[in-house]
Amino acid sequence: MLKKLYSSPYLVRIVPFAAFVALTLIQGEFGDAGQYWIYTAKTLLGAWLLWLVRKHVAEMRWSFSWEAAAVGVAVFLAWVGLDGMYPMLMERSGSFNPVKSYGGGSPMALAFIAVRILGSTLVVPPLEEVFYRSFAYRWLVKPDFASVPLGAFRWWAFLVVGVVFGLNHFEWLPGILCAFAYQGLVCRKGRLGDAMAAHAITNLLLGAWVVWKDAWQFW
Repeated sequence: MLKKLYSSPYLVRIVPFAAFVALTLIQGEFGDAGQYWIYTAKTLLGAWLLWLVRKHVAEMRWSFSWEAAAVGVAVFLAWVGLDGMYPMLMERSGSFNPVKSYGGGSPMALAFIAVRILGSTLVVPPLEEVFYRSFAYRWLVKPDFASVPLGAFRWWAFLVVGVVFGLNHFEWLPGILCAFAYQGLVCRKGRLGDAMAAHAITNLLLGAWVVWKDAWQFW
């Protein structure tokens, strides 16, 4: 099975993301406590799959630049700043609140908060950026996606992937804007690492904001 995974440029970019999403879809189906354990499981699974495919996804390399830092901070500001200023397309549950479930300062609450922040900062960015910005965007340009340079810009692929990415978040408007920003980084720099770094910065700042401001609706 691993040999088949490694031999396909499609599977190494799709399977880690698909496995993570599959667990996300059932995260809320096992009660209040169950969601924390499933989030932990999908984070560990995502990290393990990323480790397995790391040598077979050449573009999955972290890169840090001032542009990545600026985009990461700007997206965070848009994410929290636009809250309540646009219509929601679906009800936002905001149920991931370990403090409410276990009590503030409890070891379980702190552990699950740490897992959430680490997962969203270190695991989610490479999973989503590889799938959306490296695979889906280039595949829309040409089915032989590996032949399309990361820096290639096509308006229609830019718009389609951005909208799809955004609509997969409760915060659909900032989600679309952040997808445009991350894809713009990839096109500008010709590499994926800056978008991964920007995504990580956004999620880290958002996690800190959630805990600091009790803004659990973002989780």
